[in-house]
Amino acid sequence: MVDITSKTNTLRIATAQAIVQVSKPETIVAIQNRTVPKGDVFEMAKAAGFLAVKKTPDLLPDCHPIPVEYTGVNYRIEDLTIVIELTVKTIYKTGVEVEAMHGASVVALTMYDMLKPIDKGVEIRNIRLLEKKGGKSDRKPVPENLKTAVIVCSDSISKGIGEDKSGKKIIEKLEFLKLTVNDYSIVADDKLNIQEKIKGLISNGYQLILITGGTGLSHRDVTPEAVAELIDREIPGIAETARQYGQERIPTAMLSRSVAGFARDTLILTMPGSTGGVSEYIDSLFPHILHVFSVLDGGKHA
Repeated sequence: MVDITSKTNTLRIATAQAIVQVSKPETIVAIQNRTVPKGDVFEMAKAAGFLAVKKTPDLLPDCHPIPVEYTGVNYRIEDLTIVIELTVKTIYKTGVEVEAMHGASVVALTMYDMLKPIDKGVEIRNIRLLEKKGGKSDRKPVPENLKTAVIVCSDSISKGIGEDKSGKKIIEKLEFLKLTVNDYSIVADDKLNIQEKIKGLISNGYQLILITGGTGLSHRDVTPEAVAELIDREIPGIAETARQYGQERIPTAMLSRSVAGFARDTLILTMPGSTGGVSEYIDSLFPHILHVFSVLDGGKHA
């Protein structure tokens, strides 16, 4: 199976369609009047579709077991055609389009099985996905030319004793998201130095500043204090989301003191100093966090 442990839970919706074509009007009448010998076609097929959605991962090897939270089946009769639409919803890490298509196909196959004794010309046609929402399909385009900086806060690395890995990991993951880092710097764990660097970047028009390191509990971890004094509008939900995501994987993630918010029109986000920590922050927040720039632009032109 594909590894989805880095993904976050979102509302996922998929609607699939299948078409059953009968060969004579009498078949439609029998369906509507519930006089088909094998029983109520619509209700039996709906129940079969529900079971099929739940059983999808049992039959398709690469499908993840998911908590199906809603399945709905709707029918529409158009002359000799029965249009089946099946919708599946979940709040999970992966989508439900395969479950919806599997369910719709089994609804159609059940109808075929029930109708074949009275109509030898029944056909199943056009099983397809109509719509999917959630996850990648809902992502907005990454803002173009977003001026981005990465700051590494570390006494040892600034002295040349250690090697930066977390800052480089941020750059690597941002590149995957099509974001270019225009400034990369290393500063000591000193509040004034950190603030001067941030102020310089803001003055030069940087819109996004990602800072790694100095968010822990030692006396030299002063990044949150340095940033908090510069932030005009804190966005608590950013750090809360990252910590919650991290704690689901490493319990000590709750100890991070990260903060985030706007200093003027520059979004500043602080992250832990480990490669694992910054990876989790990027995975939990991006690209969704970039929506703040759309909101900011909208506010400017309101």
